[in-house]
Amino acid sequence: MMNRTDITALASEYMQDYAGQTGLDPVSSHPRRYLWTDAFAVCNYLGLFRQTNDEKYRELALRLVYQVHHTLGRHRDDDDRSGWISGLSDREGELHPTLGGLRIGKTRPERAINEPYNEKREWDQDGQYYHYLTTWMHALCQVSRVTGDPVYLSWAIELAQTAHAKFTYRFPASGGKKMYWKMSTDLTRPLVPSMGQHDPLDGFVTCYELLETATKIFRQPADNLLGHEMADLAGICRGIHLITDDPLGIGGLLFDASRITQLELHGGKPYAGLLDTLIGSALTGLHSFTGSDSLELPARYRLAFREFGVSIGLAGVVKMQEIIRNNPELSPVLHQRVDTLLTYSPLREKIQQFWLDENNRKTTSWTEHREINTVMLATSLAPEGFLDL
Repeated sequence: MMNRTDITALASEYMQDYAGQTGLDPVSSHPRRYLWTDAFAVCNYLGLFRQTNDEKYRELALRLVYQVHHTLGRHRDDDDRSGWISGLSDREGELHPTLGGLRIGKTRPERAINEPYNEKREWDQDGQYYHYLTTWMHALCQVSRVTGDPVYLSWAIELAQTAHAKFTYRFPASGGKKMYWKMSTDLTRPLVPSMGQHDPLDGFVTCYELLETATKIFRQPADNLLGHEMADLAGICRGIHLITDDPLGIGGLLFDASRITQLELHGGKPYAGLLDTLIGSALTGLHSFTGSDSLELPARYRLAFREFGVSIGLAGVVKMQEIIRNNPELSPVLHQRVDTLLTYSPLREKIQQFWLDENNRKTTSWTEHREINTVMLATSLAPEGFLDL
């Protein structure tokens, strides 16, 4: 088993590989940015900075934020449109780089208005994903927490407001709110109208995180700060079936549960019963996932980044246990359910050891997703930058 120094060194090695591959370090005039991967990478660099106190990691995190905003916050080079996707002037766009949302960073342009929908092709076409935006909001929030600079938090809040306004809509049949899964780059039309299973949950917990950070750390007034958005998202969440056997989805449930536990420690209160629902859904999902024997398959049949999702989420459960042990007044039932979650902890090492094997990283299932796999392996090894609020 590796010690902390070895783990940090290995995570740093993977993050340097990612930086070189994508034009972050050394700096490329045309960096290759992808919002989901970059959000995890920002958090990884912040975590490495906190662990080593080496300024180069802080600088890489801030450089990456700049590149993401100036690449994914602007129209593609092969688009007839140019400038900030928000439509702001160059000067105003610099001040509000997230006001128009952020592109996914896919290899192909988004589907044209008159182009027929093709499910397979859609995966490679650009646009905006709500759950990618919430992950970036979390990354920006972490930057503010580490640097003490509230401007990154303000960008995260502006992104939360824009995303909510554009991705939510009133469902005619019930009169309630729903969400689109994928929107066009300029947020004027849905590209995939169905709703992501955990999108409203991710939105609610992320807005909760932004609100608590703004009011508790930066002492900003709570008046009109994401209250409307959180009320809408809470309404969409109620009654949604959260159980999944997808390891990335299970990891997301555990990450949200970890965030709620940490925020409640500082006096925050989400809607009643949410934490218990998340833990129950995660336990059901873990039982199903482990019973599928998918972790016994050869590497060519597996997607590493999805497996790292559950590995990172289980690291969040360890964080939850630390909080519960230090706060005995918390519900005994919560103690028991978190202890049950921890019985799945051996999955973390099993997943990590499998993908640390160089032979398994030579398969196309790894190389075709090299950047996201590399970054999330680093997060799995050293998850503090992503998980610790």
